[in-house]
Amino acid sequence: AGGPWSVEDILKEDEERDRVPLQKLQLLGESEELKGLLLNPHLRQLLLTIDQAEDKSSLMKKYMQEPLFVEFADCCLRIVEPPEKENILPQ
Repeated sequence: AGGPWSVEDILKEDEERDRVPLQKLQLLGESEELKGLLLNPHLRQLLLTIDQAEDKSSLMKKYMQEPLFVEFADCCLRIVEPPEKENILPQ
């Protein structure tokens, strides 16, 4: 009650597979590409609006139609889940 919270406080057991390890989250802070995207005031406003929204789910669906937000989401995903290299031919 009023103390620090943990991921376990907000994630249900069946949502555990959606959890991103701390080491991968730290990579977000190190990404120059992501830092560059976050310089955009429009993107910052979109993220602030989502953060403050009551119904985040429907707002996320709406914003996934915005190219700037999709670029941001894709950048984050590339960092925490790099694409597999299995389809790349050796040179």
